[in-house]
Amino acid sequence: MLDVMMPGMNGFQVCGHLRAVGDLTPILMLTAKDGEFDQAEALETGSDDYVTKPFSFVVLMARLRALVRRTRPAQRAVRHFGDLEVDLATRRCRRAYQEVTLTGRQFAVLALLAERADQPVSKSEIAGVVWDDVYDLDLNVVEVHVSALRRKIDKPFGRSGIETVRGAGYRLRADGG
Repeated sequence: MLDVMMPGMNGFQVCGHLRAVGDLTPILMLTAKDGEFDQAEALETGSDDYVTKPFSFVVLMARLRALVRRTRPAQRAVRHFGDLEVDLATRRCRRAYQEVTLTGRQFAVLALLAERADQPVSKSEIAGVVWDDVYDLDLNVVEVHVSALRRKIDKPFGRSGIETVRGAGYRLRADGG
């Protein structure tokens, strides 16, 4: 929450600065200035909502919850690892701005590694999440899918984002390799 009338930098300037540096934090302007030009300036500088004083606390809390609800999934859906982009919502993958086509299982393996970036994930855990624990799975199928992922997202781009961690499984490097 930002007030428009703050000492030093006003709320419009703070909001504009945050957006200029790429900060996507939801911003609600809370102020006594109720003119339409003030509201327009707040929205043009990057504010997500604008509430004028006096306000209802119940409505303010509902607006804050709505802001968080609208912005949280978008921020968490796309993960970046260097030039590797994994969009968990659309199930798409891009490397160096190029679309990389993955099968459903390949994407599921990549998504699991992305969720646990820089942490080793065991073959049995990958198998349990991606193939469920419904049937006895030969863990070689995990190796096959990781190898296919490397051929698609690493080798063509000269990267080594997916690492083998001896005795522990696989890890997606946070820097993308």
